[in-house]
Amino acid sequence: MAHHALASQESYNPNHLLDILLGKMQLKNDAALSRMLEVAPPVISKIRHHRLPVGASLLIRMHEVTGMSIRDLRDLMGDRRTKYRLSDAQGRPKPEEKAAQQAAAAQQQQGQQQSETATSTGSSSGNYAH
Repeated sequence: MAHHALASQESYNPNHLLDILLGKMQLKNDAALSRMLEVAPPVISKIRHHRLPVGASLLIRMHEVTGMSIRDLRDLMGDRRTKYRLSDAQGRPKPEEKAAQQAAAAQQQQGQQQSETATSTGSSSGNYAH
């Protein structure tokens, strides 16, 4: 069973958040909660069994439906992080993209050098007839 990184926090308990939402919205079960949040029922089940984290879009939807702040919702599920960090790999070009970019830059630089050489070896009169 694959657990997500947030599940490693000891205080993380999305069940508490889901149970509070059920009570606050006076719903009978997770199926009713999934309808209210406009997500498929397996999403709620996967969150309850720690197979899926409560994602940003779902957290925003919970905020819209309940009027509770995002901070309060995160606190209810035990998410105590103050910052979200992107992984080092995100935003970086893939190795093949980086190689292609370097090759294009080298080719462009070669083209510039050739055009500079051509203009410096040409006559001073240029293309004008005298």
